[in-house]
Amino acid sequence: MPVKNQVQLITYPDSMGGDLKSLNHVLLEHFSDIFKGGVHILPPFPSTGDRGFAPKTYLEVEPSFGTWDDIKSIGENFDILVDLMVNHISKQSKYFQDFLKKGKKSEYADLFITLDKLWKDGKPVQADIDKMFLRRPLPYSTFTIEETGEEQKVWTTFGKADPSEQIDLDVKSEQVKQLLTEFFMNFKEQKVKIVRLDAVGYVIKKLGTSCFFVEPEIYEFLDWIIELADSLEIELLPEVHSHYSIQYKLAEHGCWIYDFILPYTVLETLINKNSKNLRHYLKNRPHKQFTMLDCHDGVPVKPDLDDLIDTKEARKIVDACLERGSNLSLILSDNHKAPDGFDVHQIRGTYYSMLGCDDDAYLAARAIQFFTPGVPQVYYVGLLAGENDYENAEKTGDGREINRHNYSLEEIEQSLGKPVVQRLVKLIKFRNEHPAFNGEFNVLDSNNDVIRLSWQKDDAKCTLFIDLKTNKSVISYVDENGQEAQYLV
Repeated sequence: MPVKNQVQLITYPDSMGGDLKSLNHVLLEHFSDIFKGGVHILPPFPSTGDRGFAPKTYLEVEPSFGTWDDIKSIGENFDILVDLMVNHISKQSKYFQDFLKKGKKSEYADLFITLDKLWKDGKPVQADIDKMFLRRPLPYSTFTIEETGEEQKVWTTFGKADPSEQIDLDVKSEQVKQLLTEFFMNFKEQKVKIVRLDAVGYVIKKLGTSCFFVEPEIYEFLDWIIELADSLEIELLPEVHSHYSIQYKLAEHGCWIYDFILPYTVLETLINKNSKNLRHYLKNRPHKQFTMLDCHDGVPVKPDLDDLIDTKEARKIVDACLERGSNLSLILSDNHKAPDGFDVHQIRGTYYSMLGCDDDAYLAARAIQFFTPGVPQVYYVGLLAGENDYENAEKTGDGREINRHNYSLEEIEQSLGKPVVQRLVKLIKFRNEHPAFNGEFNVLDSNNDVIRLSWQKDDAKCTLFIDLKTNKSVISYVDENGQEAQYLV
């Protein structure tokens, strides 16, 4: 099943009306002809943390969201994309709970990475850990086995709690491969069309390396899982936050990749009113990408844009976003900070707020995204031009919640009345329907204070012109009658 070259929605199962039934209602009522590319439903599975990203299983749907039948109902009209946290599973999963009880005697013991799988005596060596790209102070958690009282150290890449809520899976284990196969077969049965491999860069643990995107072993795992997905007619989207060269290696391997460079580059273009970096980037990037400006995390900075940005210039962009209410996620490992101490991992806030709640700037950003080659995804808060939800971030203590507002049906109705949202919906329709977007892309020559991008397929043609001084965007195109027309975005 080829991925459709049309706009997709990204949403939590409960963020548009409260559950999957409401989501389906909202989609059919307001967006039946808008999200022709599909719907990415962020983890709808029973989970014990990280807003769905610590799943207990992929065989069930969290009852408060609904059932697999609700997801199938959405799938009747929209291609469904779901996440598979291929690197880890919840501490509360039946698999790990059995391990906590019986230790190495558990039938599921081989799913996990006890430290003796890496260090012979099971004792971690600090010199090895120093080389790793850490997401928490230590890459393992210590647990006490119920039946024996012995301590077991188990690999845990992610998680704020200690011991972690997210337990890494051993992808070298045949048992893990069987489990992943079971999950994929269930996805097929539930009519899921695309699976995002979340945190796939961390699956290989090898001493003497950063334990991140370890070559060539990562490709051996990817080849195995691609073959599995292909056999079930499911497309894969590996998710890797890293130096852009690693993304490009994935692209060379034939994979879809995420354009994690575009969100910051578009911000920088509109804040600095200078298109030089954007034009250079658009001329040199792979085309087989999913594009986004906003998502459930933040706008990536380090390590995604290492060697692409000047950290002094980046600091100005970060400061502009902070002035507009954003918060930051910072890099933990000193080794991975810039020499001048620049340590911004992600800028967190709504994209609309980062652009100063300026309707024209926001529409210019979306126009750039939709003209950039790839499959465009629009996050639900961005769709509704949502502003920073400070209360949510404060209440939960998670800075990412600033951009995770849960909309009631009434709030959705109100948002749809906003001119900026109506303009965005019109732009999405144009991107979905104009045939030129299936043709050839060009970055046209221009001064630094404007942007000119074009698409052409046979006689169908459209050109985007943005004046960065005013943020006004105009699309010139040939309509279905062969007449030249203009559309003020």
